Amino acid sequence: MTTEDPALAALPAATEPTSLGVLLALFIVGSALVLGIASRIKTVHLALGFAATVAMWAIGYVAMLAPGLWIGEALFVLTLAMPVLFGAIARRGGASPVKVGLVSAFANLLVIGAFLRDEQQGSHLTPILYVVGLFASSAALAAFGGFLARSARPLRLPSSAGLFAAVSAVTVFILLVTGGLVTGFESGLAVPDWPNSFGHNMLLYPISEMKGGIYYEHAHRLFGMLVGTTALVLVAVVWREEPRTWVRGLSVLFLAIVCVQGLLGGLRVTGRLTVAVDPLELSPSTFLAIVHGMLGQAVLALSCVIACVTSNAWKSAAVRSDIADAGRLRALPFVLLAALVVQLFLGASYRHLQIPPADGNAAIHPAWPIWGHVIGAFVVVILAVVTGAHASSRAREIRPVRILGKGLVHAIGLQFALGLAALVVVLIRTDARIPIYEVLVTSAHQVLGALLLASTAMLAAWSLRTVAAPAAEGDAVTLPSRAA
Repeated sequence: MTTEDPALAALPAATEPTSLGVLLALFIVGSALVLGIASRIKTVHLALGFAATVAMWAIGYVAMLAPGLWIGEALFVLTLAMPVLFGAIARRGGASPVKVGLVSAFANLLVIGAFLRDEQQGSHLTPILYVVGLFASSAALAAFGGFLARSARPLRLPSSAGLFAAVSAVTVFILLVTGGLVTGFESGLAVPDWPNSFGHNMLLYPISEMKGGIYYEHAHRLFGMLVGTTALVLVAVVWREEPRTWVRGLSVLFLAIVCVQGLLGGLRVTGRLTVAVDPLELSPSTFLAIVHGMLGQAVLALSCVIACVTSNAWKSAAVRSDIADAGRLRALPFVLLAALVVQLFLGASYRHLQIPPADGNAAIHPAWPIWGHVIGAFVVVILAVVTGAHASSRAREIRPVRILGKGLVHAIGLQFALGLAALVVVLIRTDARIPIYEVLVTSAHQVLGALLLASTAMLAAWSLRTVAAPAAEGDAVTLPSRAA
């Protein structure tokens, strides 16, 4: 769905849209640069630096929703506290605060072009000053945080690879939240072209023009760029620190799916690879919008699994062969996973196929996805309760399995309530105006659904890792206990 933004016609497009060949060359060179730099920086600095950037972006995203208001200005100030915070964490964890600040500045280069378009005013010196100022201020703020924490107790950080994988998962989660808001505000086509934005290189689109639906859509694209960069760095980290071939393969798979997801998001807008700006030359795809929404949740699930398998807890976990109903405990998460994927397809289909009310016309609600989703909700609730209760009771001595099992039981109840509320707020809407409560409820339902899918995937992984299959109790897990 799309909302025609009044500002759309007034927005100037770049006179010479960046060609596909140039964009591809920039992508290849940029990827090589990111991999080269990441391979020479300690993982702990990469993890804390990217964590600071992700926190700054998340706070800045909310701040941009209220520019000029005191709450928006306060949130912008709060973004400056993030390098200080993670500099302090670095000092307590035995890392270099300055290096954390420099990594954060490097990641923030993704958005500096948006500010330069408004401030450059023809000067070739301004970009240099901005970049130097970014690195200097970020390093100084992180160093200040390290100074504040000079007398604090030492902090034991998670394994470096596991910490960066966790940061990657959080980044994907925020991307899903921004994507849900794009759909909730019906702004999926607010920016009509891709991979450019109104003819501008995506990273150089002026921040002053990001208003209304354009802001939600373009900010989502920028978060997608951050996720792509994070996925590249994750590959470098895993291949440097992980001897396990299958874990390295997971990191490459994660990067590949992130790239495919970005391509699907763009083709959903244009229908084909093109730099055309005129909407009349483009053919947006609802089918690809559905696939894009589904794959995004799969990306989150995979990122969470990678965070699990790279953690110290995973590496040190013992395989238990004394678990009652071990076969059922290992199988149920996969059954629930399949049911959640079907439910996800039905929910995404309804969200993208329904036609909101407009111009005095009533909304059109396609029957098969909405009824399928409603019926599927009861099936998923039963499966989630059974799976979660079985895991938390039969494997109560295995902490990750117990926690994930209990979490499923509690989360599915909230998800069912949110689903019911989402259905009500969508059905009672009578005009084109989108109530904020509708966006909040439907987006919360979508985000919690993604967390349920990720939790189930992690439960499946942990069950295979720690619970021996009944048929071969001493050696049931497909991965060796020492290196699993």
